[in-house]
Parts: sequence; structure tokens; C-alpha cells
Amino acid sequence: MDTAKIDFTAITACGECCNGCSKKVSGECKGCIEADGYVPEWAGSGRCRVHACAREHGARFCGICSEFPCEQLTSVIHWNPNIVEHLHKLAEQYRRQED
Repeated sequence: MDTAKIDFTAITACGECCNGCSKKVSGECKGCIEADGYVPEWAGSGRCRVHACAREHGARFCGICSEFPCEQLTSVIHWNPNIVEHLHKLAEQYRRQED
């Protein structure tokens, strides 16, 4: 069991952490949380759909959403084939730290 504390204020809606990202470090991107989902990768389509959805549901990240795992999760977060497992583990850690 991983007992390291996670700074959940730095965890994005999709369960990533922008801290240390080369684009954020260089100033190319503010980061999903700081930019409210309006980041360079989504410039063509507007706000990140994952970020927007999590905020609409009042969830810090998808794993703690009341509708997790939703039907669109794996298609929207297509870059991580293990997204449900990743977010589930992240949610477990979040709940342990909240206790």
C-alpha cells in the first residue's frame, strides 16, 4: 500500500498532475486547474470536456464523481486505457487522506 500523501489540489479532473509538466514549467500552459480547463491542447474545441464535466458534477476529479465510472469516461480519456482503474485507486487514496 502506498502511504505517500498526494496533493489533491494539484490533481486534474482526469487524474493527472500538471506539476512538473514541461509545458507548465516553460509557461506554454498554465495547467488545467489554473486555466479552468482552457489549455493549449483543447484550443480548437474550447474547454476540456473532462474538466468541464467534473466541475458540473462538483467533483475535484472524475474518480470521486457520484456518476463514476460514467459511460463516456473511456472514450473521452482515450489516452489512458487504464483510466477507470487509475481513477478508482486515486479515489481510494483521496478518501483515506480525507479520513
